[in-house]
Amino acid sequence: MPYSKNPSAAPLQISILLFDRFSNHCLANVLEPLRAANDLSGQQVFDWNIVVLAGQGVRSSSGLRLEADAQLADMRGDILMVMPSYGFLTHANVTSSRALRAAARRFDTLAGLDTGSWLLAQAGLLDGHRATIHWDELDRFSERFSEVDVQKEAVIYDRNRITCGGASTAFALAMQLIEKQQGAALRLRVENLFSGAYAQRPDRRGGIAARAVDLMRANIEEPLPIAQLAQQLGRSQKHLERQTLARLGAAPQVIYRRIRLERARGLALETSISVAEIAVRCGYQDASAMTRAFRSEYGTTPQALRRELG
Repeated sequence: MPYSKNPSAAPLQISILLFDRFSNHCLANVLEPLRAANDLSGQQVFDWNIVVLAGQGVRSSSGLRLEADAQLADMRGDILMVMPSYGFLTHANVTSSRALRAAARRFDTLAGLDTGSWLLAQAGLLDGHRATIHWDELDRFSERFSEVDVQKEAVIYDRNRITCGGASTAFALAMQLIEKQQGAALRLRVENLFSGAYAQRPDRRGGIAARAVDLMRANIEEPLPIAQLAQQLGRSQKHLERQTLARLGAAPQVIYRRIRLERARGLALETSISVAEIAVRCGYQDASAMTRAFRSEYGTTPQALRRELG
């Protein structure tokens, strides 16, 4: 998958079924990465809506009132995410089971987030599937649903079912959806935005390419020559170039440039520091060089971007 846009990919249509006392944290850990994927790719990779079984909206565990976009019975799409969170046992009833079984005929994939796996299992929709749930409920979940192959894993894909544990694993699920839709490059770009705020254990499936990106992120103000970067990774420059082309669809120079410009874009939007200072922080010798690269990448300048969104 190239380190760029993929205009041929249709948006993934996601409905998120919420119940009273849902977790704000879990919801944000899914939606913020998907929103970032749309922003960074410059296209609508994901579309989503909030649905309920009945009524106009729901209230989170912290008291936040959220208006629903629709009722579940009226929706269909690619993925239905079920997120009851706290008090989930009160929602594991005949009404929800009937609604979920009907929804299984209208959605390609069902996903249980946090304690949503319990509601799917209660409806018989995880029978014969591998599945997980919030770690607090693993033992009870396994005892209650003998037809489900319960595993202690962060995220489990089994045919047209997805399950994950709590809020941090919801972020991991979002990362996997981004990679499946647009490739590892966009996933790495999104992870770069959330590094620190949503720190996860490093995913090393990208091997040398992922390690190279980590080094690039750590050396933005004083960019490393690609030959030196390869040396620090214990590889030749040609080997590194082959790996980034195979894994991320672009040469290391292109990826490095994109990472630096994303940092510049973030500084332009989130701070009031001068363009000259942004250039220094992003490894450019002068503001004009950075502005030219910025315009080539984003079709605008840092100053114009501030005016448009400020």
